[in-house]
Amino acid sequence: MRAGHVQAGPDHHFERDNHPGHEIILCLKGKGHARLGGRHYGIDQGAAIWINGHHPHAYWADPEDPWEVYWLLFEGPRLEQVWKMFMDGGGPVVRGCDATQKTLIFERIFQLLEDPQPSLALHVHAEMARLIALLFFPLQSAEPNEDPKHIPENLRRAVERMRIYHHLPLRIAELSAVAGMSPSHFIRTFKKVMGKSPIDWVRHERIHHAQRRLAESDDSMKQIARQVGYNDQFYFSRDFKRLVGVTPTDYRNRERMKR
Repeated sequence: MRAGHVQAGPDHHFERDNHPGHEIILCLKGKGHARLGGRHYGIDQGAAIWINGHHPHAYWADPEDPWEVYWLLFEGPRLEQVWKMFMDGGGPVVRGCDATQKTLIFERIFQLLEDPQPSLALHVHAEMARLIALLFFPLQSAEPNEDPKHIPENLRRAVERMRIYHHLPLRIAELSAVAGMSPSHFIRTFKKVMGKSPIDWVRHERIHHAQRRLAESDDSMKQIARQVGYNDQFYFSRDFKRLVGVTPTDYRNRERMKR
């Protein structure tokens, strides 16, 4: 792994047919652009982009407002598979997760890389895993038509809390306080922006995560129900069938036949 911090000028530009490894770039200030697979992507403050260096790519600073970035260049086993999952989920640019947390993870990695002790390598890998997990949050939990840019900032804080802590009891009074709204105003605003009431949105979120757990793990139905926030397996199975159209058992069997 290599990492760095760049305050770019207007001529900052990289274009390659291929380059060893993967790169994650976090935009701290300003704006940047990237071209991957023939598509153009804009990267603004707080956004991150994952670039697979093994494929043709280009990225550059916006000439009018050059970006300041943290970057990580890394390689490892199964990264191609993880990157494909990331792209299938809606990548390569992520805007909907906590920019402060991303920044802190980068800075912890910088500190660890400055120390040559081999025993710290595991800590570097752990921070890298945290960063990738953080980038996955908004991609795996967002509805297909949900654009984080269109969610007001105060509501976005509440939505991020609901995404990360979907498995815990979530109270309207606490969420509305995070958003700086009264409970009634929060419910009206949430439904207008997200298309669902907070309760229905969290229910969809929990079932979405349950689908992944059913497809990817061997955990029992009772375990998965608790992992996604249901204390009662009966209510979990009822909500799952109502939202997905099949029972959790049928869904797991169907997904395993695709392997």
